[in-house]
Amino acid sequence: QVQLVESGGGLVQAGGSLRLSCAASGRTFSSYAMGWFRQAPGKEREFVGTINRSGDTTGYADSVKGRFTISRDNAIYTVYLQMNSLKPEDTAVYYCAADRDYALGYNANEYDYWGQGTQVTVSS
Repeated sequence: QVQLVESGGGLVQAGGSLRLSCAASGRTFSSYAMGWFRQAPGKEREFVGTINRSGDTTGYADSVKGRFTISRDNAIYTVYLQMNSLKPEDTAVYYCAADRDYALGYNANEYDYWGQGTQVTVSS
């Protein structure tokens, strides 16, 4: 069982930056690929990015590529999402998730554990 807690969300102006953190419980953190997803009001949850167990491979949605960066620190069981050049359309609740079976996870149904989410609001 892995528990995930996101933090770092908030209100930011367009063009600004935020860094989200996701702290995991348990010493098995490095056994999981990690992902970030987001869900805006009235929309389905969508993939944002993923990182493999060792942290040397990442994948991103086209909508955030070049603006967002995922990283992880296995020593402190934490994954990050650095978000730069934020746009109003990035406004959503952001979730981190842990994937036990896949090297990289691009689909929500591949993930086994989810955090409670953190709100990101980008004003124009």
